[in-house]
Amino acid sequence: MARKLIAVLSAAALLSFANPALAQKKAAPENWDGMVKVKAKRVDLAYLLPNADFRGYTKVMIDPTQVSFRKNWQRDSNDMTAGTRVTDDDARRILDEAQKGFNKILAEAYQKAGYQVVTAPGADVLRLTPGLVDLDVEAPDTMSPGITRTYTHEAGGAIFVLEARDSLSNQLLGRAVDGQETSDFGPYIRNRATNAGAFEQLFDEWAKISVKALAELKEQSPINTAGMKK
Repeated sequence: MARKLIAVLSAAALLSFANPALAQKKAAPENWDGMVKVKAKRVDLAYLLPNADFRGYTKVMIDPTQVSFRKNWQRDSNDMTAGTRVTDDDARRILDEAQKGFNKILAEAYQKAGYQVVTAPGADVLRLTPGLVDLDVEAPDTMSPGITRTYTHEAGGAIFVLEARDSLSNQLLGRAVDGQETSDFGPYIRNRATNAGAFEQLFDEWAKISVKALAELKEQSPINTAGMKK
């Protein structure tokens, strides 16, 4: 599954900051919503607001993760899987579990790093808006009756999007996009438990990347985007 950064367009649509002109571009833009593309160590794409200052943020406010499936995922899953069908209820459950699971993992990662997770804006509060775009579950477990075993090399994958804003002014400070598959080695049997475990590992990796990135941005603040460009 190719998940690199033409996917930035899907991510933009999910989080309602799309620029329709980008739809015709093959490469990621150098500037996006007033931010500048900078060299990214751990993600596919990173954009930062010139002169942004992250040093004053000691708390984070985390919005509910916005989640969407890969286009036609449900239809394709039903076409490829004999004996089981992914219902609308199954799809809704998977989206809900992904949202709740990622928010929990992200909050725990920031708490472990010493940040207080709050629910209200403040001068020292950084607002994070996470998204999971093109979520693809290779062999969803629908708990259908009968004995059905499915084996795949990966549980699936997704594109991770994270926006950082000042919680009081709502000023957009940064955006990151990264597409990955679960790092399974298989084939393994797929069921609800193994799928959840594989995606939890992926979500945990993204959460840790986010925390490390904020620590680095604090050290580099105020941000000199000219010195961080590729």
